[in-house]
Amino acid sequence: MKRSVFGLTFLWCFCLALPAFAQNFPSKPLRLVVGFPAGGPIDIVARLLAVKLSEVYGQQVVVDNRAGANGIIGMEYVAKSAPDGYTMILVSTGIAINPNLYPKLPFDTLRDLAPVTLITSTPELFVVHPSVPVKSIREMVALAKARPGQISVASTGSGGLPHLALEMFKTAAKIELIHIPYKGAAPAIADLLGGQVSGLFADLPVLQPNILSGKLRALGVASAQRSPLMREVPTLREQGQPVEAINWYGITVAAKTPPEIITRLREGLHKALNDAEFREKLVSRGADPIPGSTEQFAAFLRDEIAKWGRIVKESGAKAD
Repeated sequence: MKRSVFGLTFLWCFCLALPAFAQNFPSKPLRLVVGFPAGGPIDIVARLLAVKLSEVYGQQVVVDNRAGANGIIGMEYVAKSAPDGYTMILVSTGIAINPNLYPKLPFDTLRDLAPVTLITSTPELFVVHPSVPVKSIREMVALAKARPGQISVASTGSGGLPHLALEMFKTAAKIELIHIPYKGAAPAIADLLGGQVSGLFADLPVLQPNILSGKLRALGVASAQRSPLMREVPTLREQGQPVEAINWYGITVAAKTPPEIITRLREGLHKALNDAEFREKLVSRGADPIPGSTEQFAAFLRDEIAKWGRIVKESGAKAD
């Protein structure tokens, strides 16, 4: 009897303490994991976000790059971290692609990771080295048909959205291109600038500086409408190829993180995203802020997993 009373008292005290704990959150530095190398598009957004969140939370937010396997290494680390909200990860569309492309993941995406909120979205852009004799997607398709299996196109990693965008393009245009996967955007862009590969699909923010400087030529954006930052670049659909690939970023934490802590994290993230100066920094880099509720992100993630399952199956894409 005494044990039962003690157990109930402890549970009651714990329930009272949890909201108080949430109100004091965060009380120490936080870790923002990025599952890709430094210098890539998601890393750029993460570092901007970390600086702003440090102001919002009053605690340092440290970016922790744990690259590999299309973000799987970083996601596994967070999925198996303490469910206390102090370790979060900025995920991309790859989190929805991976369950459809890899036969066995070291974690269950929907069971082991808890959505917090969407952050931004940005379209994929197809670019080529200036030495490639094409100035449009139509010319690129014609060149690929004239040289089947001879043109190499990089991606930022096997199984990622840029890779899937390439596979969708190949399927839609009925062309053969050689896929060269890299470990992140930085090495892929470096080799493209050096002429080791001819083209690349990647997120707009990481390509924009080299396009503006004339070091790369933009042929088409994989979105429904043209990008406000590059209105002169037509969509792939405008050029006869119905390819749409939008990369979105969102924050997730370990499952079983208390709802009150997730709420505190989301409130801080939304405060950052609603700050006019910070929003302008994102928009100027081609990243469109898209904050929403935790429930919306959870439903969106389930829908995205189903959608990319269909696309992977139709394209026949494989993890190289």
